[in-house]
Amino acid sequence: MTGTAADDAAALVAEVRDHPARRLELALRFYDRQVGERSIRSYGRAVAAFMRWQIARGVLAAPTDDQPGSPWWRAVNEGLLRDTWEAASLVAGRPGPVSRPSVVQWVSFLRRPSSPEWYRAHNASIVAGYLDHRDLAQQEHPLERFFMDVALVRVLFAHALLAAPRLAVRHGRAIAPLLADPRWRGADLFLSLRNVLPDRYPLTELTVDQLIAEENYISRIIDYGLILPSTVDVYAYAAAVLDEPRVLDLVHDNVPAYAWPYEDRSAWRTARSPVARRLVTFLVGGGGKPSGHRVDARADGEKAWWERPSDQARRRPLWPLS
Repeated sequence: MTGTAADDAAALVAEVRDHPARRLELALRFYDRQVGERSIRSYGRAVAAFMRWQIARGVLAAPTDDQPGSPWWRAVNEGLLRDTWEAASLVAGRPGPVSRPSVVQWVSFLRRPSSPEWYRAHNASIVAGYLDHRDLAQQEHPLERFFMDVALVRVLFAHALLAAPRLAVRHGRAIAPLLADPRWRGADLFLSLRNVLPDRYPLTELTVDQLIAEENYISRIIDYGLILPSTVDVYAYAAAVLDEPRVLDLVHDNVPAYAWPYEDRSAWRTARSPVARRLVTFLVGGGGKPSGHRVDARADGEKAWWERPSDQARRRPLWPLS
């Protein structure tokens, strides 16, 4: 290949753009490598599970198929693929510059693999895709837009649960990182929408109220009892660790507000399973800090309350990306 690392990645993704199964193969091939003596294949487990669900729904289908896929889901997935392979090319010695900041996070992951670094890189790409393609989101069916917000709040919460459990939960912090580790099936509680959203696209025959009424019991407890009480703090954490302040624009009054209108915020409330929801919220929901705690206004190197010493070490530049 000739040109820059970004050119290499763009060419790879262009070859698979209209072939969902080949998209998946390309995604998994990125993880089929070793860093030093250590394989990173297990980090691809969560990506593979989510992409198989996307393929089953049909959202990655080509625009020319009998049932075209979703322009928004295709674009966000394409950005994730491009970021990973651009980072791989940079680490292999191809020239820069990077096409967008999220690539830097993937370089950091490849140089020093860990579950927190994976979330930082993965979520940087996902957030970049959300922000870059908000116009496409508005073209989708209302139910699809609602679940764009569901998917985002879940993956941001999973990151906080693993890397900053004091923020995400009140109790059970010792086991919280294990539940969110992308290498293990426990992370599917937060990263999988297979038991939440029907395996078809588009969802023109359903309303949000209908789908919420039929929501899986466990999913309802996780969403309404565990995740939503911490929404604003989780988004603030993501804005800080991803160095993307626009994440704070995607939540309003503790309600996710990327594609679903704030005026219809009643969808984020439910009267079902009240005892179980309140019990989960009381036992583990919320990290014990005031809701709305801003983590983007530290002065003179002061560490935020949720930061660990290792977080500071991971922020050192790992790659000359000029």
